[in-house]
Amino acid sequence: MAHTDHHIQSPIGPRVTIDSREVDYFCGTGYLCLQSHPEVIRAAGDVLQKYGLSTAASRGGFGEHPVYDELEKQACRYFDTEKALFFPSGYMGMSILLQTETTANDHIFIDSGAHYSLWDAAQTSTKVTTVFRHRSPGDLAEKIRAGLQPGERPLVISDAVFPVSGEIAPLPDYLSIIEPYHGRIFLDDAHGAGVLGEHGRGILDHYNLISEDVKTSGTLAKALGGYGGIITGPAEWIDRVDQSSGVVTGASPLPLVTAAASAKALEIARTNPVLRETLRVNIKMARDGLRSAGWDLEDTPVPIICLPSRKNFSPGVVCSRLIEHGIAVDHVRNYTSTPAGGALRVAVCALHSADQITRLVDALSDSA
Repeated sequence: MAHTDHHIQSPIGPRVTIDSREVDYFCGTGYLCLQSHPEVIRAAGDVLQKYGLSTAASRGGFGEHPVYDELEKQACRYFDTEKALFFPSGYMGMSILLQTETTANDHIFIDSGAHYSLWDAAQTSTKVTTVFRHRSPGDLAEKIRAGLQPGERPLVISDAVFPVSGEIAPLPDYLSIIEPYHGRIFLDDAHGAGVLGEHGRGILDHYNLISEDVKTSGTLAKALGGYGGIITGPAEWIDRVDQSSGVVTGASPLPLVTAAASAKALEIARTNPVLRETLRVNIKMARDGLRSAGWDLEDTPVPIICLPSRKNFSPGVVCSRLIEHGIAVDHVRNYTSTPAGGALRVAVCALHSADQITRLVDALSDSA
């Protein structure tokens, strides 16, 4: 995203202090506003006082800890799964999947708008890799027909929710395409976990799908308010991934304070579904308002709203005008999934008030 000289000087929430001035905050990824929740902060502080910052040892030896046990328990409850694997950053998730779950005959097909972490993972895997047009099942099918060699099977990798465009991967279409080839799909669910689906579990929950052919990785650092990457699933599979991944074995574990914060955030997200319900109300209000103002937007539950550059609409100029009027949005120029010419990225959160959303819509109406 575009670098700015602005500095945030307060906890992150629906209103923040930027450059000594309070503004409505429609940026970032704290969709459920858990990163500044008092109970999350208290959990981190208590662990810091009791245990210090970290174990200073790898897990599997003397680095195991009750704080990690609590994080796994809360993650399994939230995602309704048997076991969870944690690692220092969600950026590593696709690398871990490709490192542990590929075979010699896999041929990677990657969405052209995929996140940097997915490109890094594909390149590091050394697998044959073919690019297909962004969110295009038709182009994916054509690329598979034309590029798949005898004995190969397709492995589709993509974001579940794209970080700037806010688009959702058309997973059911991809599944129908790969089925005749006995292919698989790996998705980075960083922006879907905590938001999408009836239970907020991500893209599979959103589509109400259960498939052995789909693997996802996620993060605790966005909607869920904590930090670190996460992969969940059956205990036998998670154990195999844990034992097979050099990243998991070689990297230091999560600091105890972030693990404790993440565990508490997961508990709050699970036991307080009103947060997701309120978030969806806010998303609908913002999308409906901007559509009424002339913006062409999909009706989805994604809290990321992308307003691309077009004639008489310069994202950079509008971003500067908005901050002068007390509204902060992101001006994005060249991040993954950014439309040509740049865009405004508007992030809606659960604690935005109706008045804040109305102010945002009104401020953008003149630019539609």
